[in-house]
Amino acid sequence: MRRCFALLAVAFLSACAGLAGLAQKPEVSVAGLNLVQFGLFEQRFALKLRIQNPNDVELPINGLNFEIEINGQPFIKGLSDKSVTIPRFGEGVLEVMATSTLGSALKQLRELQKGGRERVDYRIVGRLNVAGGVSLPFERRGDLQMPAVESPPRKVLPPGSDRT
Repeated sequence: MRRCFALLAVAFLSACAGLAGLAQKPEVSVAGLNLVQFGLFEQRFALKLRIQNPNDVELPINGLNFEIEINGQPFIKGLSDKSVTIPRFGEGVLEVMATSTLGSALKQLRELQKGGRERVDYRIVGRLNVAGGVSLPFERRGDLQMPAVESPPRKVLPPGSDRT
């Protein structure tokens, strides 16, 4: 039993040793979002996530999971088993897929139809899985400027025309 415990302790310590220089959490932000499939029950998005490593050790990521909220409401969820190594004091972009449901899409559509919004709040939260079985949480909040929608110019009718 002691031998088994000793082996587990050595394995755990060696896994953590590679991340000993990890003084700050990595930062994850959305670098791109494209709708790739629109269905009645779900929508699929291709996301580009920018991962920044502010530490003096490389970050060997072998998976992640995340959720994105818009205006405090769940919007999309995703996960990936893709591997990427983020260099020390560096960054990388990881392309992943995410899914929204009909319900979350309808909630967002209703919220946007209310109008009068100049900005949209968002939050991305998740976990990065790093080689050695370590899981690092991340969270980022922000807001985005809503694009201005201009009304089409009104067509001027000649005098005496019927406006029906």
